Amino acid sequence: MSQRLALKCLCLCVLCVMTSGVSALVSQAQDVPVAAISKEESSFKFIVKSSIPVSGTFDKWDATLTFASADVTTAVLDIKIQADSVNTGSGLKNKTMKGKDYFDVKHDPLITFHSTKITQTGPVAFDVDGDFTIHGVTKSETLTLVVTVEDKEDAEIKGTMFFDRKDYGMDKNIPFVTVADRIEVIDDLKVKKVSGPPLVFKQ
Repeated sequence: MSQRLALKCLCLCVLCVMTSGVSALVSQAQDVPVAAISKEESSFKFIVKSSIPVSGTFDKWDATLTFASADVTTAVLDIKIQADSVNTGSGLKNKTMKGKDYFDVKHDPLITFHSTKITQTGPVAFDVDGDFTIHGVTKSETLTLVVTVEDKEDAEIKGTMFFDRKDYGMDKNIPFVTVADRIEVIDDLKVKKVSGPPLVFKQ
């Protein structure tokens, strides 16, 4: 066999292997649900009980929901919130929340949650354990979710998480306001199916 012919055979073998690998990846991707979170229809809020009620939203954030299979419990939820985008409706409260005693946005610009385990606790209810980071401190917290499926394609996910602000080094009060230690975080996410098979829920 000439060197030129041997080279052609080698190139064909490599091409076949690459094509086979790409085909396998495409086939695998088609077996996995793909979804996108609609930012225009979603929100993140927080509520703090205090002598003067404190609540607000975050205007800038990103969130993704990925699946390893059609089993809904294989989902991984990642949330990244721009702490500087906090909006309480009060300039004084916003400034205090962004300061070093709370979010400390100059040093810790992101508030994040990365899920590590999802457990279905009811037909449409889930406990999502994950790593929660705020004020530069990371701890394990649980996000409780309720999922409402719409038209077998899209879904609305409403979640609640409670955490103690002092566990994260936020132990100061807002001027003239006594702030409770327990913080409630509320998410309302609109998830739209992009491709892949329907999710499988336990009955």
